Amino acid sequence: MGTFAKPHLSLSVPVIIFSVAFIVLLYTETLSSTTLFDCAKPKTRPNHQHVNSSSIQGDEGGGGDDRLKSILDDRFIFDPDECNVAQGKWVYNHSFQPLYTDLSCPYLDRQVSCVKNGKPDSHYRQWEWQLHDCILPRFDARLALDKIRGKRVMFVGDSLQRGQWQSLVCLVEFLIPEDQKSMRRGKVHSVFKIKDHNATIEFYWAPFLIESNTDLKIIGDPKKRILRVDSIEKHARHWIGVDVLVFNTYVWWMTGSKLKSVWGSFTNGEDGYEELDAPVSYRIALRTWANWVDSNIDQNKTRIFFTTMSPTHQRSADWDNRGGIKCYNETEPVKKKGHWGTGSDKRIMSVVSSVMGKMKIPVTLINITQLSEYRVEAHSSIYTELGGKLLTDDQKADPFKFADCIHWCLPGVPDTWNQIFLAYL
Repeated sequence: MGTFAKPHLSLSVPVIIFSVAFIVLLYTETLSSTTLFDCAKPKTRPNHQHVNSSSIQGDEGGGGDDRLKSILDDRFIFDPDECNVAQGKWVYNHSFQPLYTDLSCPYLDRQVSCVKNGKPDSHYRQWEWQLHDCILPRFDARLALDKIRGKRVMFVGDSLQRGQWQSLVCLVEFLIPEDQKSMRRGKVHSVFKIKDHNATIEFYWAPFLIESNTDLKIIGDPKKRILRVDSIEKHARHWIGVDVLVFNTYVWWMTGSKLKSVWGSFTNGEDGYEELDAPVSYRIALRTWANWVDSNIDQNKTRIFFTTMSPTHQRSADWDNRGGIKCYNETEPVKKKGHWGTGSDKRIMSVVSSVMGKMKIPVTLINITQLSEYRVEAHSSIYTELGGKLLTDDQKADPFKFADCIHWCLPGVPDTWNQIFLAYL
């Protein structure tokens, strides 16, 4: 990950143990701001309506809107072209209740079902992302179903993207009668179907977006993985005809070592790889993805979104908790404005901004990185599974090795990602 330096022979035993544990944690998962992006900054604001209580649409579940009393200020109703979702703060709302729980939604993986797995508190569910200049509407499940009526919505990427997919399914499924919904889970392609809306919410597993030898059978040793950075058709043919595509790729690139990369100029197949730094390989791969989008997508029929990188919180010193153990036992978000840890690689952010700025087909960035950076307490931590089994008591007692500070509890932070997604949609 971005937190790793190149290995040296003088590394201490604890650091080696930590590195191995982190790689195991990431790659044994089952298949089951600067202100970020200058191109996403708000433009000069014209005359907008100020916020008032009648202008905010009620949502399906969220406990009285007491916050209106404190936010009738100089902020404006959300405008996707002018509101910067990266600029805001987390505000605790004791009256807020999520639209689902990990006990009420039957579609959540055990990996992210933290309270069900024994997490003793659920306060991480009641923090709301409040923008500095605008009001971000709460997630409205009925509105979401109306917007996707007659459409296929597909999330494409890694396990973080799978979490966003599961979040969206759980945010709407409680409104749908049992005989009008179904779920088909696959190793690569999973589909939640809403029959009376003629709609689907889908997930397609492609952790690098481009093809690799670790797409299906996970190769635990990053040094044995080979990325085909100019090959994407094997995956992309499944994206044709989808109405809304939401992509991401980040965390699998951050292995702390060079990446074996192959592209068309080599004639010797996997023997012709070249070892490249992650940002270099990432740029080639993302250009391959961008070229495919520009060549195959009709912007009048399909909307393209890209979720920016989801931070990892492996180093408690990043948020000045030098006695901490990664994200373990954290109970509140980081309060320092603009906090940025070593688990988010600004070089990758720069590549995304650069490549997408040159595309013909417009891509809407769901800029979740800065807001997620603060949420050190909202990861699965020790309340998760590893290799398909819940952590044992002995494993829970060793958070340095076993705490998952990559994935997020659900309900939780990915619900805010989908709140932003719906506001853009």
